[in-house]
Amino acid sequence: MSSAFEYAPAPESRSIVDIAPSYGLFIDGEFTEAAGGKVFKTVSPSTEEVLSEVAEASEEDVDRAVRAARKAFEKWSALPGSERAKYLFRIARIIQERSRELAVLETLDNGKPIKETRDADLPLVAAHFFYYAGWADKLEYAGFGRRTADGQGGAAPRPLGVAGQVIPWNFPLLMLAWKIAPALATGNTVVLKPAETTPLSALFFADICRQAGLPKGVVNIVTGDGRTGAALVGHPDVNKVAFTGSTAVGKEIARTVAGTRKKLTLELGGKGANIVFDDAPVDQAVEGIVNGIFFNQGQVCCAGSRLLVQESIQDELLDSLKRRLSTLRLGDPLDKNTDIGAINSAEQLARITSLAETGEAEGAERWSPSCELPSSGYWFAPTLFTNVTQAHTIAREEIFGPVLSVLTFRTPDEAVAKANNTQYGLSAGIWSEKGSRILAVASKLRAGVVWSNTFNKFDPTSPFGGYKESGFGREGGRHGLEAYLDV
Repeated sequence: MSSAFEYAPAPESRSIVDIAPSYGLFIDGEFTEAAGGKVFKTVSPSTEEVLSEVAEASEEDVDRAVRAARKAFEKWSALPGSERAKYLFRIARIIQERSRELAVLETLDNGKPIKETRDADLPLVAAHFFYYAGWADKLEYAGFGRRTADGQGGAAPRPLGVAGQVIPWNFPLLMLAWKIAPALATGNTVVLKPAETTPLSALFFADICRQAGLPKGVVNIVTGDGRTGAALVGHPDVNKVAFTGSTAVGKEIARTVAGTRKKLTLELGGKGANIVFDDAPVDQAVEGIVNGIFFNQGQVCCAGSRLLVQESIQDELLDSLKRRLSTLRLGDPLDKNTDIGAINSAEQLARITSLAETGEAEGAERWSPSCELPSSGYWFAPTLFTNVTQAHTIAREEIFGPVLSVLTFRTPDEAVAKANNTQYGLSAGIWSEKGSRILAVASKLRAGVVWSNTFNKFDPTSPFGGYKESGFGREGGRHGLEAYLDV
């Protein structure tokens, strides 16, 4: 995008990553071909080049993986927590050692900028394994202890068994860490299905498991499309299902699991409100708004996709926001200067484009900075809409792209009413210099995570999850252990 000066290209080298021409499924500690021999291609979103061919798991393959996990569960769950912790610590250290390689891989397969994978995703991935390694031998102190036969408390809660985990494409390695780390720390074994468009980092993680000496069958990776995920969710010998993804698929999974004894956590869509009051520091708020909606091209379930700005500062804030957007750099995700990378897939780009066109058709005013899009790959310029009402589709539906809807309010009560006027309830942000106002408003917001004077800040010690159609259950922190324990 246009700016006062140009940055010289600063590309990260691809040579650090050795991507094989094809990958099998990771079952019982070994890579193996799919029973039906089916494969699919994974494509780099920024160039549309084929990165590799990956095995497509059938029901038979999923059954093999679950049986391997069940067999491994007997010994893994019997290990002292301190022994399980050693494996998790080892995995965390290997992730740190291979972080540059994994960051480049994630950028190639996902399309997000290298500075995000390098500076945000990978440090958090390692931190989650370190954090849950620390919990592995302290489960009786987590607050979920079972009563013993004589009625006394303090017994460590039991693991559930085999966890079937289905993760999305927006944070492939981070969502893997959110799911696998607490599952292993609590003594469960895992069958994980990564997203069809971003399978590579999960397959590299399988190699890390072998490098760490993790016992065979404790972690299994089955790649494929929605049919593979459905087979895993519906498998009768899976004890726990964890899903992060769209609300529509989450509802389908809830129907599948209903009536069974499977434990379920769902982390689904969102339409987060970012509320800016008239006493907020405007420049700081603008940075938070940009981070809230344009981080990872807006492909974030907790993105601050609805900006609620107090009417008296609307013009000042929008002028500052537009100036800031004009300085963002869109292009090669492997360039360390890039702020906005590629949209993950042609399908997702079509959805974003369609919803943006709907916003225009319904009367909202569209604005994007001057921006030249690359000729190949999947790209969408950062976009904001003004003159948006709560009746507009773009204010109600999750776009999952770099599109910001701007609404106004006059009083704190109106801000709360508009923020809560959604079927979702995952995240919100509040910008104000008054701590009392932040606390008063936060207590009224029906959102699982409320950030104050910041946005999109994550920590493995802090629980994350939502209300309403954003799902149920919590991941991260002490709360994230409960989903994998018989309490």
